[in-house]
Amino acid sequence: MTRQIDSDFLHRALKHYYGYDSFRPGQEEIISQILHGHPVLAVLPTGAGKSVCFQLPSLLLKGVTLVISPLISLMKDQAEQLTARGIPAAYLDSSMTANEYGKVLHAALNKECKFLYVAPERLLNPQFVRFAQQAYITMVAVDEAHCVSQWGHSFRKDYYNIPEFMKLLPTKPLLAAFTATATPQVREDICVRLEMDNAKMVITGFDRPNLHFAVERTRDKERSLLNFMEEHRNSCGVIYCATRKKVEQVTTLLLRQGYTALRYHAGLTPEERRENQNLFVSGQVPVIVATNAFGMGIDKADVRFVLHYNMPKDMESYYQEAGRAGRDGLPAECLLLYDRADIAVNTYLIGHDQPDLEWKEHELELLDKMVFYCNTGTCLRKALLEYFGEKAPARCGNCGNCDHNKTASWRKFFGI
Repeated sequence: MTRQIDSDFLHRALKHYYGYDSFRPGQEEIISQILHGHPVLAVLPTGAGKSVCFQLPSLLLKGVTLVISPLISLMKDQAEQLTARGIPAAYLDSSMTANEYGKVLHAALNKECKFLYVAPERLLNPQFVRFAQQAYITMVAVDEAHCVSQWGHSFRKDYYNIPEFMKLLPTKPLLAAFTATATPQVREDICVRLEMDNAKMVITGFDRPNLHFAVERTRDKERSLLNFMEEHRNSCGVIYCATRKKVEQVTTLLLRQGYTALRYHAGLTPEERRENQNLFVSGQVPVIVATNAFGMGIDKADVRFVLHYNMPKDMESYYQEAGRAGRDGLPAECLLLYDRADIAVNTYLIGHDQPDLEWKEHELELLDKMVFYCNTGTCLRKALLEYFGEKAPARCGNCGNCDHNKTASWRKFFGI
């Protein structure tokens, strides 16, 4: 960019393209670093507006921005949101016909596509490499960057292809990576794997003060769920389950009790998943029961609760999924129902899904930390924040454990 990049200019650009008067925490710094040519790793909590951080620089630059994303549904949602706002965007997926695929590449080559979303597996495809070498790619944005790290909770080995792909391009593009969940170890590994030498790291903090975290240890999850739903009968929420079978059981239970709820998991047809997601996002159905296949990129601000019917297998997954609640900044509930059977289910899933012994041991270590969270008597927010390398006070006053400790009989006995 030849034009001077200062705060006033960026604020005018934000107002012009998005209608916002001010940036959210971290956004302006990230955008400024990108436009000044620095590689950036940005760690922002769910709902903090990370898309603006790579979209606005791209809109101020010539050429195409390549967005590397792990899920087709996520790519599709974000491309459609941009298109709806008059910004040309497209995505590539393996289900496309040769004609559909060719049309997308042709549009990108002819400056008719500003954002192109692709999965990491496509980067070393010979046809795609030939396209990329002819296209003017000015920026590569790596979404869900924790997938790059072998120590992250959603490791995807194909993310390792990114540095090799970028070296094949005639002009080195700007590089920015984004994630909502990354421990210090994962952040360091992302920078190494992406070869982001001297990367500018922007971490806005993991705390979401409007979220109330709670763990209920129970052997009757159906009763606990129905008690919670009775208290939140008119609220919008997501209920996460560990398996497709459990999604079906919980959805049936809610329907029998007179609640309006839909299901979402990978075993449904793409049409049903799309329809159920749209009905939930539009507010026509208040509750969706889902596996972790649901959530990434879902832009719904007024989710008032996220209930985990089963314990997730790691803290990153839990915090990312719980973070779907309260994106409008208003109070929201994050309840996790736990019993010891969850440990066995997750241990089985890890053993079944993960053939690599070293990686399996790592995932079991992450599971141990999740179990500790479910059983600790200390402040839950403190446990979450310290897991992600952030200091926290001993009590937050806005979690289930702080609520319990505030009224504990031993406090009354000691007059505390």
